[in-house]
Amino acid sequence: MEAQLDNLFNLRSVDLNLLVFYDALMTELHVTRAANRIAVSQSAMSNALARLRHVFQDDLFVRTAKGMEPTPRAIELGPLVRAILQQTTRLMESDLYFDAATSERQFICRMSDLVGSLVLPPMMARIRTAAPSLALEILHLPPERTVTALEADQLDLAVSMHLRHKNTIRSEPLFSDRMVCLMREGHPLSTGNITMTEFLAYSHVRVAMSPTDIRFVDSVLKEQGLQRKVALTIPHWLLVPSVLVSSDLLTVMSERAAQRFVDSGTVMRPLPFPTDQFDWTMYWHQRYEHSRAHLWLLEQVRAASKEVKKVVLTQH
Repeated sequence: MEAQLDNLFNLRSVDLNLLVFYDALMTELHVTRAANRIAVSQSAMSNALARLRHVFQDDLFVRTAKGMEPTPRAIELGPLVRAILQQTTRLMESDLYFDAATSERQFICRMSDLVGSLVLPPMMARIRTAAPSLALEILHLPPERTVTALEADQLDLAVSMHLRHKNTIRSEPLFSDRMVCLMREGHPLSTGNITMTEFLAYSHVRVAMSPTDIRFVDSVLKEQGLQRKVALTIPHWLLVPSVLVSSDLLTVMSERAAQRFVDSGTVMRPLPFPTDQFDWTMYWHQRYEHSRAHLWLLEQVRAASKEVKKVVLTQH
């Protein structure tokens, strides 16, 4: 009990506005830019940094030849401070009176660049009309971290596929998709059906942050005692087309995403082995089941997904 009282006393003695200064410094890693970010003077930001160092008993940000860098303690505090600020903002915003037309709220969503390229254009077109002051921040997290972030209230929603989660996470299928083989125009395999021998004869591009390659390609091949040759591993899907057009590399990707690249020097072909269709799915935490703001956000994703579904998948 005495320890709890001490913590409460310490909390009362701390100006929680310092966390806003901290977050700006962590984002900008530059005193002047951090000051501009939250509209205070440089001297006010420098004073806040001195107070933060006193509170946390750490330098937090140190000057190096490359500029200002966070200490290990600052890096540790970063996501905790951001979560506190997000939750404080939500506490101060009355969900009961949420009005999209006037709200300045920021929602944080998880999407890969692949599914984001499908959903975000129609979604932002709607939001900019209906809620011009509202903002989205898009993060790309691995599947495990996505579920953890939803549980920890660090995400408002996620669009992904086949996430393993507890009953506290709600989900809703948005639209179906399938995997195809993508290559450059004029590739030796760009016409006709691809055999397994041909598929394995060429080297591949793999996207490291996505589970789709493993689930729909590598696992299938492994079951048959086979393995493809990976010549390039990259972190983002939207890098793939520019790599393919200048090489004989192959990749396996979502057909809906591949459809967007067929006019940029690439062609898609069916895979030489059967794969099931899958659903891109929306995930959110049950704590927001009755939140007007989140119900509005979910509806924007649903409406955008209806636009995506208008493009029909090819029949293989």
